[in-house]
Amino acid sequence: MDHLARTIKDAGVTRQEGLDPEIERYYSRGREHERLRAGHGLLEFERTMDILGRHLPPPPGRILDVGGGPGPYARALLDIGYDVVLVDPMPLHVEQARAAGVLAARVGDARKLSDPAASFDAVLLLGPLYHLVDRNDRIAALHEAARVVRPGGFVAAAGISRVAPLLDGLMRGFVEDADFEMRLADTLSDGVHRNPTRREGWFTTAYMHRHEELAAEAEEAGWRLVATYAVEGPAVLLADVDDRLADPSRRAALLRTIARVEQEPAFLDVTGHLLTVAERP
Repeated sequence: MDHLARTIKDAGVTRQEGLDPEIERYYSRGREHERLRAGHGLLEFERTMDILGRHLPPPPGRILDVGGGPGPYARALLDIGYDVVLVDPMPLHVEQARAAGVLAARVGDARKLSDPAASFDAVLLLGPLYHLVDRNDRIAALHEAARVVRPGGFVAAAGISRVAPLLDGLMRGFVEDADFEMRLADTLSDGVHRNPTRREGWFTTAYMHRHEELAAEAEEAGWRLVATYAVEGPAVLLADVDDRLADPSRRAALLRTIARVEQEPAFLDVTGHLLTVAERP
């Protein structure tokens, strides 16, 4: 029995049925817990926490972090006094979250939550909509979030921007690869990104949103739209993000500048990630 299987067995967590094998393979590498600690990932984390801080109820509100991965957001919210429950389809992520101190972590599916109705003050969907390629599945996840949050509570739903692969491809030189260019054309057309040859450094199966789509899906699921934000905005094209974030004055200037255009229509799709915040009526 390999280490991952042993970890899952010893912890008493079981594999989530129905998880796309390609997505499962991608995350089973165990790298997600490092992604938000540096570079554009750290910028994504800082900006997401800033936006959440403007909308979440004050601690000790109860928050459900759906698709919370290895728990970076759950851990940060626990540290400032929130009561957080984490759900993720990957047993490895659940184990990593528990190891990070997110003890209320379990395997589960965003489309069919086991939590009682109206049992949370807010729900975070900071990952599930990436990998629900079928629109009906994304609406189902947003419906479930509406079911488990109290009236007047919030959801924060993240999407990957439709042009994110193009921006990433420009930054990293992938656009010079004929296979990438072909995949990019498909993604820009229908929003679906795939990596059938499992090229290292390329993302796995995912849906890429236009900002108006993400907002429309939330509204169709019964949410009242509050705002949609460009998370990284034009800073997604910066090559020196680590240096800027390491210097307090440069970091502050960077975050202020992004915030100035975070809801500008011209920048809502020129970003790596989108974040729609909505309220349950």
